[in-house]
Amino acid sequence: MTTADPAIQPRTRRTDRWLAVVVVSFGTFLLVTAEQLPVGLLTRVESALSVSAGTAGLMVTVTSVVAGLAAPVVPVLVGRMDRRWLLVGLMGLMTLANVVSGLAPNFGVLIASRALVGVAIGGFWAVAGGLAVRLVSADRVPRATAIIFGGVGAANVFGVPIGTVLGDLTGWRVAFATLSGLALVVLIALLGMLPPLAASRPVGPRDLVDQFRNRAVRIGILATLLIVTGHFVAYTFVRPILQQLSGVSDDLVGPLLFGFGLAGMAGNFLAGATLARQLRRTVLVIVGALAAVLLLFPAVGSSAAGGIALLIAWGLAYGGVSVSLQTWMIRAAPQAVEAASSLWVSVFNLAIGLGALAGGVIVDALTLEVVLWLAGASFLVTGLLVWRVRAVGSLR
Repeated sequence: MTTADPAIQPRTRRTDRWLAVVVVSFGTFLLVTAEQLPVGLLTRVESALSVSAGTAGLMVTVTSVVAGLAAPVVPVLVGRMDRRWLLVGLMGLMTLANVVSGLAPNFGVLIASRALVGVAIGGFWAVAGGLAVRLVSADRVPRATAIIFGGVGAANVFGVPIGTVLGDLTGWRVAFATLSGLALVVLIALLGMLPPLAASRPVGPRDLVDQFRNRAVRIGILATLLIVTGHFVAYTFVRPILQQLSGVSDDLVGPLLFGFGLAGMAGNFLAGATLARQLRRTVLVIVGALAAVLLLFPAVGSSAAGGIALLIAWGLAYGGVSVSLQTWMIRAAPQAVEAASSLWVSVFNLAIGLGALAGGVIVDALTLEVVLWLAGASFLVTGLLVWRVRAVGSLR
């Protein structure tokens, strides 16, 4: 018999800790910015450290893979450690790792520091993803979760572009050093705003294995794998898709991706507003919209106007994915939120790398249209999986 997760234990009467929620959101913003910033700094690092573009791309790949591996491992290793101190420690690791990145004398040291960033991302996200249930009342959990995951969209809209501009103006080392300084600020804020978050029982390997006996968790994990892989199969090549299929000029791609990010932030909060009442239906609407956008893109997106309209719809729909699937895992495993969340974060990060890799193979061997069709098909399959859990009351 398992002991209930501390997240759902009865709490003493107190006000919701919205400032803590906001600080955790800033933490996710910083972590996602750190994960994706090397994309904008790629050519500068390539030139400065005398490596190829493909080798420089390992700055993203290594971080994502390590994050995926760290997500289930960190909660197991820390045992009963207070989650407040765990988050503070991981943000400290983030601070240190980016100092090393900024000072790296060669590419090997830089990659080692990026692996440390991956540990921080995986561990922090695994805990933060299920933190809303411990900071606010039950009826406000979807809204708080949406705020926490709003940091992901904000990183794409503001963090990565601003970091890229900073790197262009002052150098890539300064960009990494700035991340380190911001991580230190978030660390101090976490110390000041987070309440004690004691773990009443540690997460063990058996807890992780046990989650696969839960049908709703299994479907949530598989849905995450299909959605995120499908998205990145296509989104990794969004620039050539817009240019070659829609005829969008190169100077418009950047602003359009900014619009994609803004639409994603809107989608995040729209989904968060409906999840408390209609979780399963919200997920079905999201995957249905994604399937429609991707499957229609080769035909409707053949003009600039059509491509731009579908890109914004794509961003709006995908923006609701993280908050919806995290809420799914919370509902599917209310007695083991942290264990289920850590598995979810692991699959999410590994699916990013899998999607980009699969998309690259398909584009080289076939055409851009094929990646769009494959992504659309993966969303349709996800819809069928989600539909099959209609009998599970907590996921209605």
